[in-house]
Amino acid sequence: MNIRENLEEVERRITAAAERSGRKRSDITLIAVTKTHPAEMMNEAIELGVTDIGENKPQEVRDKYADVKPVRWHLIGHLQTNKVKYVIDKVCLIHSVDSVKLMDEIERQAEKHDTTMDILIQVNISGEETKSGIKPEEIYDLIEHAGELSRVKVKGLMTIAPKTDNPVTNALHFDNIRRLFLDIQSKKYDNISMEYLSMGMSGDYETAIEHGANMVRVGSAIFGQRDYSTK
Repeated sequence: MNIRENLEEVERRITAAAERSGRKRSDITLIAVTKTHPAEMMNEAIELGVTDIGENKPQEVRDKYADVKPVRWHLIGHLQTNKVKYVIDKVCLIHSVDSVKLMDEIERQAEKHDTTMDILIQVNISGEETKSGIKPEEIYDLIEHAGELSRVKVKGLMTIAPKTDNPVTNALHFDNIRRLFLDIQSKKYDNISMEYLSMGMSGDYETAIEHGANMVRVGSAIFGQRDYSTK
C-alpha cells in the first residue's frame, strides 16, 4: 500500500477530468474517505496534502478526531438523528441530509452548541431502493423547510450513483442531478446556496467531474480496500 503513489494518481486523474470539463484542479475538492482506516493512515495522507477527509459513520469521527492532524472533516454516510451530537462540533459539512426530521435535529444540536452547520441534501437520483436520499421530486419541500431554519445552511446536493460497469448510465444520473442543482440555484430560495455538488467515488469520480461534480469522495483508490476485520 503506497498512499503517496495512489494519491498522485488520483490527483492526476482529477486534474485531467477537470480540464476536460473546462475547469481547473482548484475547482474540485477531493474528500479522502477514511472509513475503517486508522488515524496513522489518515495522518499520512494529510501530510501528503489531503485537506478534507470523509467518514461514513459518526462514531468514527468521534473516536478518531483527537488522533488526527488538523483537517476538514465531512460526514458523508447515513446519519441517524441520535448520532448528530457526535459530529455537530467536529465536521464542516454533512453530506447526507434527507429528511425534515434530521434537518431539525441538526438545527437543535447546532443551537445547543452555538454554531451553524453546512449541509448537503442527499438525492436518490437513480431510484435504487437500497440507496438513501430523497426522491428528486421531494427535494423542494425540504428546501422550503430549510428556509425556516437559522442554524442549518444548505450548500448543495449529494448523490451516490449505482455500481455499474457502464459509465454512460452514471453519466446520465450525474447530468440529472446537475440539472436539479442548477434549477434550485436559479430560483433563489431563502437559506439555500448551491455551492457544492458532491458526487463520484473511487469507481466513477472522473465521470462525475466531467458531468459537473466539484466534490468527489475517494477512498479505496487512495487507501486500498477497507479493513473490516476489527469491526
